[in-house]
Amino acid sequence: MKTLTEEQIKERLEKLEYWDLEEGFLVTSLDFKDFADAFAMMTRIAFEAEALQHHPEWSNVYNNLTIRLNTHDADGITEKDFKLATRIEEIIKG
Repeated sequence: MKTLTEEQIKERLEKLEYWDLEEGFLVTSLDFKDFADAFAMMTRIAFEAEALQHHPEWSNVYNNLTIRLNTHDADGITEKDFKLATRIEEIIKG
Protein backbone atom coordinates (compact mmCIF):
# COMPACT_ATOMS: atom_id res chain seq x y z
CA MET A 1 0.00 0.00 0.00
CA LYS A 2 1.33 3.41 -1.00
CA THR A 3 1.77 6.17 1.58
CA LEU A 4 0.30 9.57 0.82
CA THR A 5 2.38 12.71 0.42
CA GLU A 6 2.04 15.52 2.94
CA GLU A 7 0.17 17.54 0.30
CA GLN A 8 -2.27 14.67 -0.34
CA ILE A 9 -2.82 14.27 3.40
CA LYS A 10 -3.53 17.97 3.92
CA GLU A 11 -5.93 17.97 0.95
CA ARG A 12 -7.88 15.03 2.37
CA LEU A 13 -7.89 16.47 5.90
CA GLU A 14 -9.82 19.49 4.61
CA LYS A 15 -12.78 17.15 4.05
CA LEU A 16 -12.72 15.84 7.64
CA GLU A 17 -14.11 17.80 10.56
CA TYR A 18 -12.58 16.05 13.56
CA TRP A 19 -9.08 15.03 12.44
CA ASP A 20 -5.60 16.56 12.54
CA LEU A 21 -2.13 15.45 11.50
CA GLU A 22 0.19 14.82 14.47
CA GLU A 23 3.57 13.12 14.31
CA GLY A 24 2.72 10.98 11.27
CA PHE A 25 -0.76 9.98 12.47
CA LEU A 26 -4.30 11.12 11.78
CA VAL A 27 -5.52 12.02 15.27
CA THR A 28 -8.82 12.91 16.86
CA SER A 29 -9.87 13.37 20.46
CA LEU A 30 -13.57 13.11 21.24
CA ASP A 31 -15.50 13.86 24.43
CA PHE A 32 -18.74 12.10 25.31
CA LYS A 33 -21.33 12.48 28.06
CA ASP A 34 -19.77 9.74 30.17
CA PHE A 35 -17.73 6.54 30.10
CA ALA A 36 -20.63 4.41 28.86
CA ASP A 37 -21.16 6.66 25.82
CA ALA A 38 -17.45 6.66 25.03
CA PHE A 39 -17.28 2.88 25.34
CA ALA A 40 -20.39 2.44 23.19
CA MET A 41 -18.75 4.55 20.47
CA MET A 42 -15.58 2.46 20.71
CA THR A 43 -17.69 -0.66 20.19
CA ARG A 44 -19.35 0.78 17.09
CA ILE A 45 -16.00 1.87 15.68
CA ALA A 46 -14.48 -1.54 16.44
CA PHE A 47 -16.98 -3.26 14.14
CA GLU A 48 -16.16 -0.83 11.31
CA ALA A 49 -12.43 -1.23 11.87
CA GLU A 50 -12.77 -5.00 11.73
CA ALA A 51 -14.84 -4.81 8.54
CA LEU A 52 -12.13 -2.66 6.94
CA GLN A 53 -9.36 -4.82 8.42
CA HIS A 54 -7.73 -1.65 9.75
CA HIS A 55 -7.37 -1.22 13.48
CA PRO A 56 -6.77 2.09 15.25
CA GLU A 57 -4.48 2.94 18.10
CA TRP A 58 -6.75 4.40 20.72
CA SER A 59 -7.09 5.23 24.36
CA ASN A 60 -10.06 5.91 26.55
CA VAL A 61 -10.09 7.83 29.82
CA TYR A 62 -13.55 8.24 31.31
CA ASN A 63 -15.50 10.22 28.67
CA ASN A 64 -12.59 10.94 26.32
CA LEU A 65 -11.62 8.80 23.34
CA THR A 66 -8.40 9.52 21.46
CA ILE A 67 -7.84 7.75 18.13
CA ARG A 68 -4.62 7.61 16.10
CA LEU A 69 -4.57 6.21 12.57
CA ASN A 70 -1.52 5.14 10.59
CA THR A 71 -0.96 2.18 8.28
CA HIS A 72 1.87 0.36 10.04
CA ASP A 73 2.51 -1.99 7.09
CA ALA A 74 3.18 1.05 4.89
CA ASP A 75 4.95 3.01 7.63
CA GLY A 76 2.77 6.06 7.02
CA ILE A 77 -0.67 7.40 6.25
CA THR A 78 -2.56 5.77 3.37
CA GLU A 79 -6.01 5.84 1.82
CA LYS A 80 -6.92 3.10 4.29
CA ASP A 81 -6.53 5.57 7.16
CA PHE A 82 -8.76 8.12 5.48
CA LYS A 83 -11.37 5.49 4.72
CA LEU A 84 -11.58 4.56 8.41
CA ALA A 85 -11.45 8.21 9.55
CA THR A 86 -14.34 9.03 7.22
CA ARG A 87 -16.36 6.10 8.50
CA ILE A 88 -15.67 7.12 12.12
CA GLU A 89 -16.94 10.63 11.35
CA GLU A 90 -20.11 9.17 9.84
CA ILE A 91 -20.66 7.13 13.01
CA ILE A 92 -20.06 10.13 15.27
CA LYS A 93 -22.46 12.32 13.31
CA GLY A 94 -25.07 9.58 13.45
